[in-house]
Amino acid sequence: MADKVPVELGGTDFTQVFIAIFIIVITLVLFAIYKKRKSSRQGILLTGICDSGKTLIFSQLIHNKHIQTHTSIKENVANFSNEKENLRIIDIPGHERLRDKFFEQYKDITKGIIYVVDSNTITQDVRDAAEFLYNILVDPIILKNKPNLLILCNKQDYTFSKGGSAVKAIFEKELNTLRVTKSNQLESVDAKAKKAALLGNPEEDFDFATLPLKIDIAESYAYHKNGTVDIEGVKKWLARL
Repeated sequence: MADKVPVELGGTDFTQVFIAIFIIVITLVLFAIYKKRKSSRQGILLTGICDSGKTLIFSQLIHNKHIQTHTSIKENVANFSNEKENLRIIDIPGHERLRDKFFEQYKDITKGIIYVVDSNTITQDVRDAAEFLYNILVDPIILKNKPNLLILCNKQDYTFSKGGSAVKAIFEKELNTLRVTKSNQLESVDAKAKKAALLGNPEEDFDFATLPLKIDIAESYAYHKNGTVDIEGVKKWLARL
């Protein structure tokens, strides 16, 4: 019976095997990094301008009760568990001198943003509320991570409060004007920055549907004088994340 001749692995074959193993290892490492970064973004940013009712919503979500609130000068942070995972709710101050600082601090770990609006005073406050929302929407980290965003039309228990569709239309009209203003201010800046400032197709009226982020609208009231509360829209949105 003839002796078996050992088969030698040629240089080309060995190189191909090495490259294949290298690609697999790199893929696994990149996947592990991606999973780690994704899992580290468990923050839900509760934000909006002053007196929109953020802290009371925070209290109802975390402690399930009404508390006396005042203008915040620091963030409130607590864990919130739904059926799928543990989230970190971060209520940041709405004062114009503080909100940008806290937004910068927490935007990297943001999985979702709840932008709270006082739907009873939105027509008076729309300029300030729209500008803060605009700054969030064009932020490079937000555009990169694409967290879900909920525009929460709060204080629906007031007689003359605007409903979700009305608040959406008010914001879209103001953001349409604002992006033109911002674009003109960026005439001397590079084209990339100017494009980001446009928010959607500059040839058409602004529409939230054109943005790369998933944006939802919900209505709420965190405390009525008769003791009732309605934050179910927030809870359902959190459950869908």
